[in-house]
Amino acid sequence: MAEETVVIETEAPVEAPAAPAPSYGGFRGRDDRGPREVDGVEKVVHINRCAKVVKGGRRFSFSALVVSGDAAGKVGWGFGKANEVSDAIKKATEASRRNRFSVNLKDSTIPHEVTGAHGGGFIMLKPATPGTGIIAGGGARAVLEAAGVKDVIGKSLGSSNHANVVKATLAALGALRPADEILRSRGKEIKERKAL
Repeated sequence: MAEETVVIETEAPVEAPAAPAPSYGGFRGRDDRGPREVDGVEKVVHINRCAKVVKGGRRFSFSALVVSGDAAGKVGWGFGKANEVSDAIKKATEASRRNRFSVNLKDSTIPHEVTGAHGGGFIMLKPATPGTGIIAGGGARAVLEAAGVKDVIGKSLGSSNHANVVKATLAALGALRPADEILRSRGKEIKERKAL
């Protein structure tokens, strides 16, 4: 008996169509919740939940206070409100980037002692020797870290309201001036320091 050879033809494997990118909802139909590049430091200082009582129960909304900076002398703050936490943080972050301003620093600390006030918030900042670290708490620490200050002593002497503490700290940093600017305003010449 002759052996019969059976040839089985196989079709080329058909690739399944690529799955569409997952949609996370997004703001007004845009998918903008994906990962984004962060330049510098962004810190969420406080998230507040507000409840509105309606016929069917409670409706919650959120507000976020965010501080951002480049850790090299620029810092800003932002406030955002939305019905979702992530959207509120996003709005606040964008606002904080728009509100950035430059701060006069001296090496890793501040050039001189300064006080700042906003509303009921009052804060005092003192320069510190290298290695001290940031001795401050809450909103003040977030602002100082974002600005790039590494050694400072701070004390909040007024309200503990997060927004007022952050704004008072920013007011204090905005009042900093370098030594040569202060001498120039007094009409004095800058003398070169001689090594001992």
